[in-house]
Amino acid sequence: MESVRVDTWLWTVRQLRSRSLATAAARAGHVRVNGRPAKASTPVRVGDEVRLRVQGFDRILEVRKLLSTRVGAPLAVEAYADQSPPRLPRELAPAPIIRDPGAGRPTKRERRQLDELRGRRSH
Repeated sequence: MESVRVDTWLWTVRQLRSRSLATAAARAGHVRVNGRPAKASTPVRVGDEVRLRVQGFDRILEVRKLLSTRVGAPLAVEAYADQSPPRLPRELAPAPIIRDPGAGRPTKRERRQLDELRGRRSH
């Protein structure tokens, strides 16, 4: 086996609960392989870097082993190397911007603050 679909690989190494969730994540643009956006059918090879956006944070995984069927957790951990940066503790994380329900459309300043909070570049 030389390569495996990225959605299958993410499911087999237990990063997502089902293959359909892995496919949906790829369709939504939450999966990147070697820095490029990946479709569900993008092939993954040993040594590739897979980025998966989960709960607003990127998981950076290096492919060490190709799996085509789901395996137990101890074996799944051996199939990748997690190179994700550590998450900030809640005390150090920036406070969320709270908007009142029904407050209307955000102002330009509020939109820029929201984009900055979400890690996006505002123009």
